[in-house]
Amino acid sequence: MSVISLKEPEVVIREKRLGSITGFEGTASDLVQRAQAGKLHECTRSFSQCMNCGSGNALCQLSMIRDAAIVNHAPVGCAGDFFNYNYVYRVGQMSRDLPPSNGRYFNTNVDENDTIFGGTVKLENTVRAAYERVHPKAIFITTSCAVAIIGDDVEETANRLSEELNIPVVACFCEGFRSKIWTSGFDAAYHSIVRKIVKPPRKKTNKVNVINFWGSHIFDELLESLGYEAQYIVPFSTVAALEYISEAVATIQICPTLGTYLGAALEQVYGVPEMKSPPGYGIAGTDIWLRELEKVLDREAEIEKVILREHVRLLPQIEAYRKIFQGKKAYITAGAAHGHSLIALLRELGFTVQGAAIFHHDPFYDNGEAVSDALAHAVKTYGDVPHYNVCNKQAYELMNILSKVRPDIMIARHGGMTIWGAKLGIPTLLIGDEQLLFGYQGLLNYAERLLETLDNKEFVTNLSKHSTIPYTKWWLEQDPFFFLGRNQNVEVY
Repeated sequence: MSVISLKEPEVVIREKRLGSITGFEGTASDLVQRAQAGKLHECTRSFSQCMNCGSGNALCQLSMIRDAAIVNHAPVGCAGDFFNYNYVYRVGQMSRDLPPSNGRYFNTNVDENDTIFGGTVKLENTVRAAYERVHPKAIFITTSCAVAIIGDDVEETANRLSEELNIPVVACFCEGFRSKIWTSGFDAAYHSIVRKIVKPPRKKTNKVNVINFWGSHIFDELLESLGYEAQYIVPFSTVAALEYISEAVATIQICPTLGTYLGAALEQVYGVPEMKSPPGYGIAGTDIWLRELEKVLDREAEIEKVILREHVRLLPQIEAYRKIFQGKKAYITAGAAHGHSLIALLRELGFTVQGAAIFHHDPFYDNGEAVSDALAHAVKTYGDVPHYNVCNKQAYELMNILSKVRPDIMIARHGGMTIWGAKLGIPTLLIGDEQLLFGYQGLLNYAERLLETLDNKEFVTNLSKHSTIPYTKWWLEQDPFFFLGRNQNVEVY
């Protein structure tokens, strides 16, 4: 269990705080055993094709706060993903019947001159300009590699501007080279929120915090039936709402990879109980999740009725899908907790999961509870996954594996990975709304989408006939883990 300290301006990265890794190959059960025994070690790659940046993960949460502004203290290239966050923000507002408005994103345009003489003056001017233009209730300053290298004192500047403008001006330290595990960016965003936005509770309410991305609001009906109100955080919250998430009766999360830090911080600092169970994917996973919820909310009788009712409704339909999918082979590439949940969900539907390329692995979470481990749950409940590797979006490894295992379907969580299956003629399914798959109904939703994908593979079949694979025959014949901590002195042609 990690100890949350709000005195420090910077969150401890996952490599140091949790012992998280980005390199592993073996079986899922081997990974679980090593992690639980404290014998998990990072395997470094001698060649890396690409990697996400923690700054993007911090921005994807902070940029969705409706009345806050973001000042990205960085060269202008680091603002290249602003348009994507603004698109998600506008679509998300409309789906929630909120007035659509543009995000409030600013960049300091750090240049060569600033890297020599410092960029704090430019930062101050940009923060003041952001305040004068959009009058936000809070301003978050996200850092970049460039300003970390030159040593700009962002924390002192933020504190001084906070007094001057009389609103929270909060430094979020999320520069890309800080951590190889880009989900440390989530932690950096939440650390800045809990440290400078959240206040001690005035009184407890009937609200339940739901830490999510920007998917569907699927918990409203369930929580209302139990006498509680769902409070979705952080996307589409206001600063005022975030100030008192400490008053919630509990915190649940759609994905432990996303919410492990915030849930633990609210529990440790303000006593808000955190749901400690694997996410509710599949029948067994949803049963466990609901029974954990009944403990946290003290609603055993009501929730047991829900479980019984949904089993009666669901099981005959799931059995029909299992007959259809029996013998079908699947391969998964996704973030950690969501990828683990997809393993359980596919096994529940009768698929054989040939393997998975998961972007990182946390041996435990900030709450320290082994029961939260979604991969351990999947292995214990459904059996091992033979070809399991931890791979931070290294497409060259994925293409090598796919060209060998040739699954009937590939499941991808992130859009940039779907093209690789399609280039090989493998039907590939991407579902951006992770809430669509959650719970009992989520299993049916996913079964329908899987069936549609398998039945409509003409496009990828034709695409593969006209696609050029960017990797050589030499590489596709190699062990896919050729560069993973070994064979580093072999000549590559």
